[in-house]
Amino acid sequence: MASYEDYFKINKNTWNEKVKIHSESDMYDLHAFKNGKSSLMSYELEALGDVKGKSLLHLQCHFGQDTLSWSRMGAKCVGVDLSDEGIKLAQKLNEELHLDADFYCCNVLDTSKHIKDTFDIVFTSYGVIGWLPDLKPWGQLIANRLKKGGTFFMAEFHPIVWMFDYDSGKPIMRYGYMQKEAIYVEYEGTYANQDSKMTSKEYGWNHGLGEVINALAEAGLHIEYLKEFDESPYDIFPDLIQTESGMYVTKDKMYPLIFTLKATKL
Repeated sequence: MASYEDYFKINKNTWNEKVKIHSESDMYDLHAFKNGKSSLMSYELEALGDVKGKSLLHLQCHFGQDTLSWSRMGAKCVGVDLSDEGIKLAQKLNEELHLDADFYCCNVLDTSKHIKDTFDIVFTSYGVIGWLPDLKPWGQLIANRLKKGGTFFMAEFHPIVWMFDYDSGKPIMRYGYMQKEAIYVEYEGTYANQDSKMTSKEYGWNHGLGEVINALAEAGLHIEYLKEFDESPYDIFPDLIQTESGMYVTKDKMYPLIFTLKATKL
């Protein structure tokens, strides 16, 4: 029987392969980013406000665009990601853009083995917790890395959207909202370039909102709010419609697409 380490290794290989494709994609628009465009969305910008002079730890940072966007706003940033290739590109961008962020390659659950500092802000966003089999150690590492009075903020796809299989191009409900077993998927392409020739091989886990809140609360964080939205800043699900505000919605708006959560370490 495969272990979590086997699953993480397969995911790491997939994400290493995704980095080159994503860095060349229209979705990540690296050219515009290098010329000053922020990769951050309105949800996190409004929630965290002025970050100038604050220390910020970005968990699961991919190749560092959001980390470096916070750095441009004056935060002292550290980014962590599983992918060697992602961290290499993040470090290269940091140097090229003359910023001062630091990056570490490790499994997010091992963050505290590599980083001992505490931070004013811990941040994570969009497609992160589904790579983790158990959120309790995740919640604990967030609490361990936050200063007293520090803020944790996450923006994440809603657990309802992960109940569907999208491979056929039409959402089919296939997975449990609170499913404990790993979900394995194998498909051609990637969300940032569906026409790419790579084969994505991924193990993931579904986590309901109760599990998210309890993991953080049990680690000693005070939940300030949980908000749900029937729109997404990313066009990564089938048949989404773009609104005047630039967000994407399902035709019938029957269920939320993302949620945001803010918590404080007391």
